[in-house]
Amino acid sequence: MGRSPDRRTFAERMHLFYQPELPDALFLPEDESRHAVKTLRLNNGDPITVTDGQGNAYSAVITATDPRRCTFRVLSVQAAAARPFSVRVCVAPTKSPDRIEWFVEKAVEVGIERISFFFGQHSERRHLKTDRLEKIAVAAMKQSLQTYLPQLDEPVSFGELLKSVSEEQRFIAHLPDNEPPVGLAKVAMPGGHYAVLIGPEGDFSTNELQQALDAGFRMVTLGNTRLRTETAALTACQYLNFLNQ
Repeated sequence: MGRSPDRRTFAERMHLFYQPELPDALFLPEDESRHAVKTLRLNNGDPITVTDGQGNAYSAVITATDPRRCTFRVLSVQAAAARPFSVRVCVAPTKSPDRIEWFVEKAVEVGIERISFFFGQHSERRHLKTDRLEKIAVAAMKQSLQTYLPQLDEPVSFGELLKSVSEEQRFIAHLPDNEPPVGLAKVAMPGGHYAVLIGPEGDFSTNELQQALDAGFRMVTLGNTRLRTETAALTACQYLNFLNQ
């Protein structure tokens, strides 16, 4: 037997929408308008929450239920504080696009600031549709009732990626050959800004490993089992989130 509407939780009653052009654009984009009007059947005067993806939550009410341009009036704005740490996962796209899409969805749900894609020497995929990943990230942000949309970077070469890393705590997921393995959870320090490199199915090349070490990355492991690329990327994200709880 289902619960009566008045006993639903706040999360169940909250309708969160995304409009990146706030506070200037007081209407929902067409896909969001269609969802509000056609799927949720919201009416004039119904309350909604709209986020700009930059941490701001706008409490609003619908003023016109046009499925192509649903307008609203802002009542108040609440800004969420940014996390005192940041997680950036740098990952090579998987051969199967479904697997990298799964990672993006789950990483956004659990919390991540930035996802950077790169093509390594052993990468099996050389093309990536980031526009689709952006839509998946937006959906995951809304589903998990967050107001920060992580940054998704267009794929670059491994060398270009290393040049873009400014985070002070840098790790590369790789099992060292001639020294004892060190777990990420044991060496990462709380409250930091992290960058974690996750290689392709074919792993990093010897040259790439040396480039990463020269750039200040430390080799770490993510457990005692061999993980798929997308699983390793999500595991790293989880470790760093748990570390900062």
